[in-house]
Amino acid sequence: MQSFLKCISLTLVILFSAFSGCFGSNTTNQIVEQRGVPGGLLKACLHEDKYTSMVIEIDYAEGFEPEDSSIDLLQQRLDQICDKPDGITITKTKTVFEIDDTWTADDVRSEAYRTRGASPYFQTNVLTWHILMPAGEYSDDSVLGVAVNAADIAIFKSTIQDSENILNRPSAEEIENSVMLHEVGHLLGLVNCVYQSDIDHEDPEHPKHSNNEDSVMHWAIESSSIGNIIDGELPDDFDSADKSDLAKLKSGELEIDSQLWMP
Repeated sequence: MQSFLKCISLTLVILFSAFSGCFGSNTTNQIVEQRGVPGGLLKACLHEDKYTSMVIEIDYAEGFEPEDSSIDLLQQRLDQICDKPDGITITKTKTVFEIDDTWTADDVRSEAYRTRGASPYFQTNVLTWHILMPAGEYSDDSVLGVAVNAADIAIFKSTIQDSENILNRPSAEEIENSVMLHEVGHLLGLVNCVYQSDIDHEDPEHPKHSNNEDSVMHWAIESSSIGNIIDGELPDDFDSADKSDLAKLKSGELEIDSQLWMP
């Protein structure tokens, strides 16, 4: 519980604008117990013992459909990380959300629960993670994406579009690619969300984020100032330190906590 509270009660301040981190704060212990924390289903992803396949459900509001390139990138990266012999499937569904303006972390949780097609970890042999892409923006309008528990994230496409700089470098599509992978990276427990790395790659000024600007887990990826901070090509992969953490978490070399399922 202590690591969870440390993980999600972050307020990150950057030079260009103030914004809250990409972890939504919880309001009740019941939410923690029932839906876990970001990284809480990491073991279920890394091992095939029970969950031999995986589904990523993407629910999007009309006009906010994910880019094909974002889906392709996510598929590629998860195929490299998650041990799923029966495959990983990404689905997308146009959805009518009950909220169309300003979202809080609890709004994301409730709408994720309402619209999810399957349980994130109780459905036999299938691990399901869930991505919401609603209209509107987060309560902190500089946040591009948020991870609220062990299986649910939201991506705010309208804010991403507004973050595209005047030269379209990086483009809104490129920003979406990186933001989606970044938030799924938090479902993978990166960086130090449910473990403590033996590599010094966490940014001390931006906890749970990488200090390497070439990692998709770099702190700037989640900020609407990204177009001003990073010029040109954005990172679209986890770096060697991130991958080392995941390998050691799978092998048991690194201790992991706050798991909803253990092999």
